[in-house]
Amino acid sequence: MNQIEWNDFTKVELRVGRVTSAEVFAEARKPAYKLHIDFGPEIGMRKSSAQITAHYTPENLIGKLVVAVVNFPPKQIGPLMSECLVTGFHDAEGRVTLCVPEHEVPLGTKLL
Repeated sequence: MNQIEWNDFTKVELRVGRVTSAEVFAEARKPAYKLHIDFGPEIGMRKSSAQITAHYTPENLIGKLVVAVVNFPPKQIGPLMSECLVTGFHDAEGRVTLCVPEHEVPLGTKLL
């Protein structure tokens, strides 16, 4: 494992957002959803693609809090311009489960 300096970590903006809409990303090479995420008044709405179809449906993602990196440059993923990276972990079968706060926190809160 490569070690990083504390200043490297502080450059990463991991923020809490709420999924406001989710739909199947039909054009994706691997099963994925298109997400619209509200990060509060400072950051606003961001779009993302997430390969989380094994554990989630579009309907049960609406209203869910997620943790995402919001300071990567936009990345073109097929027809979608992704504006943030939603975080998660692979389970024992390789399916992604989201990294989420255990309790309600204000939108846009930075991970410390």
